Amino acid sequence: MDKKLNITIIILCLVPFIMVLGNSMLIPVLPSIQKELHVDVVKVGLMITVFSIPAGIVIPFAGMLSDRIGRKKIMFPALLIYGAGGLLAGFFAVTFKEKAFPWIIGARIIQGIGAGGTYQLSMALAGDLIQSSERSKILGYLEASNGIGKVISPLAGAALALISWYTPFFVYGILAIPIAFLILFLVKEDLQKLQQNVQPIPQYLTNLKKILKEKWLPLVIAFSSGLLVLFSLFGMLSFYSDILEKQFKIDVFSRGLILAVPVLVMAITAFVLGTVMQKMMTKILKWGAVVGLFLVAAGLIIFCPCKNILLFTISASILGLGTGAVLPSLNTLITSSAPKTERGIITCLYGTVRFFGVAIGPPLFGFAEKLTKPPIFFSTAGVAILLGLLFLFFVKPNEVIPEDIQGG
Repeated sequence: MDKKLNITIIILCLVPFIMVLGNSMLIPVLPSIQKELHVDVVKVGLMITVFSIPAGIVIPFAGMLSDRIGRKKIMFPALLIYGAGGLLAGFFAVTFKEKAFPWIIGARIIQGIGAGGTYQLSMALAGDLIQSSERSKILGYLEASNGIGKVISPLAGAALALISWYTPFFVYGILAIPIAFLILFLVKEDLQKLQQNVQPIPQYLTNLKKILKEKWLPLVIAFSSGLLVLFSLFGMLSFYSDILEKQFKIDVFSRGLILAVPVLVMAITAFVLGTVMQKMMTKILKWGAVVGLFLVAAGLIIFCPCKNILLFTISASILGLGTGAVLPSLNTLITSSAPKTERGIITCLYGTVRFFGVAIGPPLFGFAEKLTKPPIFFSTAGVAILLGLLFLFFVKPNEVIPEDIQGG
């Protein structure tokens, strides 16, 4: 790759990094927010939900529009809206103090709307720029930067919470703004070529319908797998954060350190797998997803009988290992399943599903904590095993991915 393309990829990697701060920085701080705002564990989990659901709704529309007018024209204002939502949440926390909950929820909705036009479009743009077997490597970098964000987030969120519980809102709000301008001025896309391929909407929808009809089964399995692993990851992390605070009386910064371990495992796995997949794409992709889903199931099952922090962290790390294997495999499969003209909408439909997984994980796991934890852990593990088997028998990457980018 040339120098300009390298710079573009680095900037694109900043997008998933800053996006993940919007949720993951709050995970170790949720018990503190719960105390300060006098809300229960289910309500505090809604701070993740009301960010993720608007993002999930916006994503497919952003993807469809980006296929027609370009990725940057969506990503730039979306990042500014995301940043503004974070700053508003911080402002409302300072202004309304213990009565700030509904105001922060409103700001998180605004932030989620902005998030809907960011990460998935960076994946689509990377897919546009890299038309070779290197695509899986670059998408692995994007997923790894997402993972690095998840590693740094609990540490940064916990450290910032030592100043005040609402400091994280200001920090990721401010950081989004320079990234938006880097996208605007330094990222290059072949807009002329994209617009040359713009189709009338009826033709566009016909082509999209054709892709979904021809590849519906592997795409449904892949989309469901993405939802499942992120539902499990965010649900378990928020659940574990609450256990560390209530059961083990761990302070906020130490919670951040402990929660960083499973996401570090996830980030390293995603990076390594994305690199290896460059050479053996179709072979590694399938087994990465299948083994990853089984590991997610194992992590969930092992978590239930755990009684000490070491075992809890090991089981969470097994889940992180599985998630890190699944996500780069799905990213490559999905972004490669459609031609450039429909790649934005396909990638963004996948992003919608991912965000819904993040949205429903924390409140459902929080609700399960009020009852008893085994049912949700065992049922989610069962779904992970089922999806792993479906992936094994029904997903054939060499039939989904074009031959010219399959690798060796």
